[in-house]
Formats: sequence, C-alpha cells, structure tokens
Amino acid sequence: MTSLVIAEHDNHSIKPATLNTVTAALACGGEVHVLVAGKDAAAAAQAAAQIAGVAKVLHADADVFAHGLAEQMAAQVLALAAHYSHILFAATASGKNIAPRVAAKLDVAQVSDITKVDSPDTFERPIYAGNAIATVQATDAIKVITVRTTGFDAAAASGGSAAVESVNAANAGAQSQFMGSEIAKNDRPELTAAKIIVSGGRALGSAEKFNEVITPLADKLGAAMGASRAAVDAGYAPNDWQVGQTGKIVAPQLYVACGISGAIQHLAGMKDSKVIVAINKDPEAPIFSVADYGLEADLFVAVPELVAAL
Repeated sequence: MTSLVIAEHDNHSIKPATLNTVTAALACGGEVHVLVAGKDAAAAAQAAAQIAGVAKVLHADADVFAHGLAEQMAAQVLALAAHYSHILFAATASGKNIAPRVAAKLDVAQVSDITKVDSPDTFERPIYAGNAIATVQATDAIKVITVRTTGFDAAAASGGSAAVESVNAANAGAQSQFMGSEIAKNDRPELTAAKIIVSGGRALGSAEKFNEVITPLADKLGAAMGASRAAVDAGYAPNDWQVGQTGKIVAPQLYVACGISGAIQHLAGMKDSKVIVAINKDPEAPIFSVADYGLEADLFVAVPELVAAL
C-alpha cells in the first residue's frame, strides 16, 4: 500500500499545504511518494525530498507543467495512478481543480475535505458547514482524496532523504493553454498559512473604513487580513481575503474577528483557529459562541484603542 501526494509548488519551493497533505498520507499507512510536476522544478523536487516521512519523489519536468494546468496535471497523475492505493491532494483551489478529473477518469468516488484518517479506507470529513462530521468508507481500489489542511499538522520540511526519480512527462494535448494571469501582490503573509489573521465584516460599512480600522491592527500584529463573505460581496475587501465555506479555510494561532456576526458560512472557515477573539457590539452575535475572548463593544472605538495599547 503506497500513497501519492501531488505537491503544490512554484517550481522553486514547496507550498505549505503539501506538508499537511503528507501527514495525512502517512496516516493512511505504507510508503508516501510525492509527485512534483513542473518546468525547471528540480529545486522543488529536492525540497520535497527533504520532507520527513517521504520515501520517494517523482519529478516530471516539461513545458506543459509550467503553470499547473489541471488538464496536464491530471494526465500526469493518471499515468502513475495504477501504482498507488491512495492519491492525495490538498483541498486548495489547485487540488480541487485536479482531483475530480482524476477521480472521474479512474471511475472512483472522490473523498473530499478529509480532516482525519481512521483507517486506510475510512476517513472523517465535515458536512453541513462543519456542524456535523461524516465518517466515510471508500471501497474503491484507488482512493482519490482531498485533504483539509487545517485538520492535519504540517510534516517537517527537513530531515528527510528521499530519492528523486525522473518520470516521463504525460501530455494531455492542446485541450487548454495558459494565456496569462493577474496575480494580486501582497506584502502580508498568505492567508491560509498565516499565524495571525485579522478579519473584518459588513459592520465596517465601507472599503475606506475597512482599511482605516483593520489595517493598523494587522500591521501591529504582523497579521494577514481576512474578511467575511458579506464584506467581500459589499466590495469592502478583495475576493482572495474571504474566509469561510466558500472562501478560504484557515486555522491560525490567533484569529481576530471585528464586526463579524458569525454566520455559519464564516464559522466553517475559521472555527478551528487556536485562539479566537471577537469584537462585536451585538451580545447575541453567533461569533461569541466560538470565541475564546469576546469584547462587546463598538469596533470603531475598541479597535483603535487596541492598536494604541499594542
């Protein structure tokens, strides 16, 4: 029984979500191999080889993998799939794009968003926006799995000594091609990897107030900035800041929620945070039910006072 983890990388280094996925793969039992498919990605392959617990790194290098297109990545995974009992992806935008294609081609049922491995064929995953946990048994010979990274500790990025083996690149043909990208530049930590997150909600009232109130606190704490879906829909914050069931799932050491009522959709994305601080003037706000520390106050007064105290 051997598991294959599909690495996420930038052709130079391995992204943190891959480390959590390796931990999930180790829990499935047997050896863990990692696929690094990219262009001029030897450095990423070597980084994958250093991950603790990894037995082998498969390195596929070709121009078609330069941008991680789902069609090309799925073709490469399918070329290797017969040798593995488990194929694991991080439940990120990339993993969720590739995994269903692989599962469909293999004619197996995908097991999505797992948070725990009970046995090699039995997994736990949240349903109903995290209000219930389903235990799922997969009977397919090859199990295609996406891993909710907040459910697993990250494997050590160093200490391993896996062999790196080159594999032939599979080409899916010209079904799709990369035309360009518009990447938002941010000097702050990446939201899903940040240790501290400060989030704002619709109560802030405008994009100007969002920046005026939330930014100084995030600057003081060295935090990433997040937002509720309501704040994003209202145009107060960009889409890639959205935390929640339809946004990003986060579990930082500290999560500060300012003016966020705590709808189920939002709680599903952040309730696994180690320490949750809520600032809201509504004593009945659902956010207080999951908060470790709650401050019933006007955020426009409390947050500047907090910044001054820091």
